Amino acid sequence: MNLEQGIVLGVIAMTFGLFAWGKWRYDVVAVIALFSLVVGDVVLEKILRRGESNLIDPDHALDGFGHAAVITVAAVLVISRALRNSGVVDLIARRLMPLAKNQLLHITSLCVVAAVLSAFMNNVGALALLLPVALKTASEQNRSPTLILMPLAFASILGGMVTMIGTPPNIIISIFREEYLKNLAEKAATDSTVRDYLVSLGNPAGNFGMFDFSPVGGLVALMGVAFVALIGWRLIPKDAQKKSGTEELFALNEYITEVRVPEDCKFVGKTLGEVEKETGEKMMVFGFIRKDGKVISPNRNNLVRADARYLVKVDPLDLQVIMDESGLRLAKELRARMESIEGDDVTFAEVLVTPSSHLLGRTRAELRRRTSGSVVLMAVARQGQPMRKRLGDIVFRVGDVLLLQGNGDDLKEHVVNLHLLPLAERELQVGIFSKVSVAVGIFGAAIALSMFDVLPTTLAFLGAIIAYVFLGILPMRDLYRQIDWPVIVLLGAMIPVSGALQDTGLTDKIADFVSNHKGSLPAWGILAILMVLTMTLSDVINNAATALIMAPIGVGIALQMGASPDPFLMAVAVGASCAFLTPIGHQCNALILGPGGYRFGDYWRMGLPLEVLIVAGSVPLILYRFPLFPGT
Repeated sequence: MNLEQGIVLGVIAMTFGLFAWGKWRYDVVAVIALFSLVVGDVVLEKILRRGESNLIDPDHALDGFGHAAVITVAAVLVISRALRNSGVVDLIARRLMPLAKNQLLHITSLCVVAAVLSAFMNNVGALALLLPVALKTASEQNRSPTLILMPLAFASILGGMVTMIGTPPNIIISIFREEYLKNLAEKAATDSTVRDYLVSLGNPAGNFGMFDFSPVGGLVALMGVAFVALIGWRLIPKDAQKKSGTEELFALNEYITEVRVPEDCKFVGKTLGEVEKETGEKMMVFGFIRKDGKVISPNRNNLVRADARYLVKVDPLDLQVIMDESGLRLAKELRARMESIEGDDVTFAEVLVTPSSHLLGRTRAELRRRTSGSVVLMAVARQGQPMRKRLGDIVFRVGDVLLLQGNGDDLKEHVVNLHLLPLAERELQVGIFSKVSVAVGIFGAAIALSMFDVLPTTLAFLGAIIAYVFLGILPMRDLYRQIDWPVIVLLGAMIPVSGALQDTGLTDKIADFVSNHKGSLPAWGILAILMVLTMTLSDVINNAATALIMAPIGVGIALQMGASPDPFLMAVAVGASCAFLTPIGHQCNALILGPGGYRFGDYWRMGLPLEVLIVAGSVPLILYRFPLFPGT
């Protein structure tokens, strides 16, 4: 192994380590990896003067951000938003309501719809749209959401395997195939071994089409959805099952107390903000009670007056200490106040922190800044359990459930702008039916243009987006709202890292090592090992990053064996999409962590047998649809 290969291997090992550590978000880790390669290239060429390096060209280090895979992923996310705006998903969800009476039919119907939607739109977006429907129907049927949400999340992941646009790994693998075969064709002009290899394969070219993944991914998804809907939910431990409905997560009367300010109270004359700081932010004032009994939201700069009454959020364990130190007193008729607390000026909402939320990785200070202090954080629950630590110290994660208080419509607007997902029961608002058909028609036309090679997939989808904007289905304000920018940055930064694997010859080294140690292992065994290794990585790091790293290794093994790269690429695509063992492996898994009340160890109970089933079923399907040695 030469120095260049050692640097690439070191950068990838460091990247995997940072991904698994989780201190920094995956897009930041990807940029660190890209910059490390640039530094390595500069050191080799400018300091050590070892001649031209194959690591990376600093002038083209950012070319990955213009890569077709990056643009396609972004386009799919925007189209997902347009389909949501048109009312397609809400229309389907309304049809699901009558099926919820029977538990098995309830779970199965939600899983099937999630899988179908995820085949044609972002699977995280599909889950986010169906999550409130699942919670509402579970509450109506007095059914534990724990039994429903994990099968729903897994079905969303499985559905993404059906088409090329269903999940970022499929898009990456599709475009990688085209670029890899193009590079091989260029090498064949001067290398007779490569030329003979391509001839034996029938000189393949191009990318995987829209439905080239379906013969494998579709059957695997069907098999997986059947498992999670019929058997998988029964594997969830009974002691982990949360009570029905979301109302059990926060009991307001455990957090809210009415207090009165006597004349001798030491808080008199201080601002509400100063009172909160003086109590170590253990008590939060969120409602001022007028003489007529109406509750209004106060400004944190308002002064505390004697004989005033407030609604405060405070843990019962801290309340007595604060009262003893400050002279505050409990007010009367709290029970009556609790019954009428939700009025025009005081509204509560349980919301979920999504992967695209502006609060992700931030604290309460960011919530206050973005809402100008008009929204109050009352409580936070993680993995179904309310957190008792100081709210100001909590760093929000995907799947956290927040109890917010604010002013009527303003609260709803802030929830939307912060990309939070309301978990309260809601009425489905179906879009204009004429736009539903138009939206589906435009999307179908884009798929047809791609299928029949009239336009590349990326350009066909960009055309669909333009049509959505012109027809008003996709307002300009929503154009970029659904794009998961950290994923876009991850792809743009990791594509050059993936290229360095091939350019330095490291993939050939790894392939040689595998070939020399395979012993009597059959070809299908190597394929299965590649898939299992990819699955394992996908359970701890982002699936797009997994695909970018494992795809070059897969085709390198195929080249050493003289086999077609297609089955190995398909094995990587399937493996990268199967992150079922942990809540951190896929955003869908993280999204249900709070509402479902799951623990970290609950995922593998359903996920492990599902992954075993997928490996056992997909390897024969891959070899049947994509033979190792075509024509033999």
